[in-house]
Amino acid sequence: MQIIRFESDDNKIYTGCDFYDGSSSVLEGDIYSDFSNTGKRKVVKKFLAPISPSAIFCIGLNYRLHAKETGLELPKYPIVFMKNPGAVTGHMDDIKIPVSCVKIPEVDYEAELAVVIKKNAKNVLPENALDYVLGYTCANDISARRWQKHGGGKQWIKGKSFDTFCPFGPWIVTSDEIFDPGNLDIECVLNGNSMQKSNTSDMIFSVAQIISYLSESTTLVKGTIILTGTPSGVGFTRKPPVYLAPGDVLETKIEKIGVLKNHVKLEEK
Repeated sequence: MQIIRFESDDNKIYTGCDFYDGSSSVLEGDIYSDFSNTGKRKVVKKFLAPISPSAIFCIGLNYRLHAKETGLELPKYPIVFMKNPGAVTGHMDDIKIPVSCVKIPEVDYEAELAVVIKKNAKNVLPENALDYVLGYTCANDISARRWQKHGGGKQWIKGKSFDTFCPFGPWIVTSDEIFDPGNLDIECVLNGNSMQKSNTSDMIFSVAQIISYLSESTTLVKGTIILTGTPSGVGFTRKPPVYLAPGDVLETKIEKIGVLKNHVKLEEK
């Protein structure tokens, strides 16, 4: 099932499924535990991020070829950071380049598989970890590189938490339709050009290992999303570097999920 959240032509917000021809069937109930399909269809006027996440965990340097292109050793443990939930935006929404990132271009793309947690998870074993997954979606860990490296006191959070820096969607594909999240093609396309093209099999730490690691003596509450890392081909490693600019169109494509599409604009002063 594809679970979407949208605004309809009556200006109300709905959760839905079975999206086609510009409309969706409306769901009622709690998508994390007990919900049903009403069969009533509503026009999808605007896509919203599929959920409002309770927390956003991210894993850095989790693809072997990405580690190689950065010249860094493979990590022994997952590299963990977080993004501000206020950075969330949805399918067909704008990614806005902050005013502070205009003078020297630095805003980069990072296509990622995102995992949505459906029930509180603590001290989860890897062999049971996928039982806690509601589903999967496309995400892009938009990153301001100078802020990430120099402007955050050696922490990445600031450079990755500007408004609109966490687009994800267009929907959540429930876990019963994706048996193996460790074997999905993933691609980032910028203005029609393929910039990242890989498969989640290149991950250093699997989805199950990540969930287990994050849940050690730590409760991952339902509605948490986890961005699982990005493959090789990011902009700052290219020669010359490629950074996002106003007018760009960014697409994040993941097999069995779909395409997350965003336009790039300049933040209003």
